[in-house]
Formats: sequence, C-alpha cells, structure tokens
Amino acid sequence: MNAFGEQEILIATVGTEPQVITLVLDSLLLKGCNIDEVVLFYTQSPLVMGGIEKIQREIESEFYPKIILRSVLITGEKTALDDFRTANDVNSMLKIIYKVIKDYKQKGAKIHLSVSGGRKVMGIMAMVVAQILFRAEDRLWYLITEGWKPGNSQDMHISNLNSHLLIEVPVVRWEESSLLLGMEEFASPLDLIRWQEKLIDNKRMRRRREFVEHWLSKAERQVAQLACQGWDNAMIAGYLHKQERTVVNQMTSIYGKMHEWLEFPDCRVERSVLIAELAPYFALRTDDIG
Repeated sequence: MNAFGEQEILIATVGTEPQVITLVLDSLLLKGCNIDEVVLFYTQSPLVMGGIEKIQREIESEFYPKIILRSVLITGEKTALDDFRTANDVNSMLKIIYKVIKDYKQKGAKIHLSVSGGRKVMGIMAMVVAQILFRAEDRLWYLITEGWKPGNSQDMHISNLNSHLLIEVPVVRWEESSLLLGMEEFASPLDLIRWQEKLIDNKRMRRRREFVEHWLSKAERQVAQLACQGWDNAMIAGYLHKQERTVVNQMTSIYGKMHEWLEFPDCRVERSVLIAELAPYFALRTDDIG
C-alpha cells in the first residue's frame, strides 16, 4: 500500500508477449509506485495461456515479494474466448473489464492500467472503461520498447533503461460529481453510457426551453415554431396575418439572440441552425406556442 493506505493495482491486458507485463511492472516500481496486486485480462488462446504461466512464475519469484497475481479469463455468453470474432465477444470483454475495475475503485484502490499487451481491441475497450471510471489518482500507461518486434525473444526484466519507455496516456474523465453518482447501480458500461447520453439530452432540452421561454418574445416564439416546422417566411406571414417584412425582421432578431445564446460561435446562425437547435424542442410540445 502507498503512504495514504490505499492499494495500488496494476491492471493489464495480456497477449502473446508476457514480458510486456513484467517490463511495465518493473517500470512502475522504478517510478516509486507501491504495487500490491497485478490483475491480468487474458483469453484462452494456447499462446496466451503459456504467457500467463510465465508471468505467474516471475511474480512468485524474488523479483516481486508480496505482490499478488490475479488472472481474469475473458468469457463470452456461453464459453471462454480464445479471440474476439463478434460484437458480442467484444461487449462481453468490455463488461468484464468494467466490472473488475469498478470493484477496485469502490474499494478505494489506485489503478495503474496498462494497455500495452493483447489484442488492440482489448486496449481500446480498457481505455473506454478508464474514461468512465478513472479519477484523478488513476493512471493509464503504454510501454514503448526500442528495437523490439512481436515474436522476438526478450528478457522478462529491464536490462537497459534507455530501451524502454513507459508513457502515461492522458485520460478524459467524465465529471465525477454528477455522472458517477449511483455508478454502482450499473452492471454494464453500455447502460452507464446510455444513462450519460440521457442526462446530456435532458440538459440540452432544458437549455432549449430556457431559450424559447426567456429569450424570445411571444411573437418570436410563434415565428420560430413555424420555421422549425418547415414553413417559409411567406407562409408564416400569411398564417399569422403579418407582413412578410415583419417576419423577416423577427427572424433576424431570433438569429441574433441565438448567436448570443450559443456563446457567439464562428459559424453564422441562420435558418438551418435554428431548426437543428429548436426543432427537437418544438416536436415534443403538443400545444401551440403562445
């Protein structure tokens, strides 16, 4: 454990090159990290399984006293996976990675996530989970090894510091305060993502209502609603018994207010922007704007 009493966990995706795991672990230890446990995500490929055994022997050796190894087999809907062939396979893998990392975060652990090993899709899905669950103390890592190619024989430990570079990958995290409240209720990251999208949609709809009800006059609201229904200025003028020039002036006023409401974007606010922003709002109303 570190000085604050929290566990530090190295979580890594594993492929056919087991040395990637021990090289990352060595690099973290050289950085002063106090790794308590190593968690490996792996598939049931014979080559990968052989690599897991090799990593286990190294973890149990004198190199890593008191570090615990945990291996997590990626399973599909009915059986263990030796590769990822369908979207369901990938979704199963995403759910497993999400659950394991979520469990550690709920226990207060600090996560070091390595996406250096295994299939690329494993690393991509692990990065998605990092964006959802990581907090300020967590780190995402990628190992660069000079002059090494897949399949090359290589030592399991760092012999030349200049030939290995552990890069911290920036993570764009969700806002912790609102989006992570109730996080434990979601068993699937896909459900959590859909929940986030719903929150964003609700926030956007509230902003649209605020613009229509508080930025526009009654007359402008009527014109904007008809414009969002696809009516041109002449049709709007005829329906509202106004001069077409009056409708043109009102549309110009609406565009100006929307430009300010959108915080002065570089693009010009015109009819297409008005419809894109407000048509979803008016479509949900069953009454006429008054």
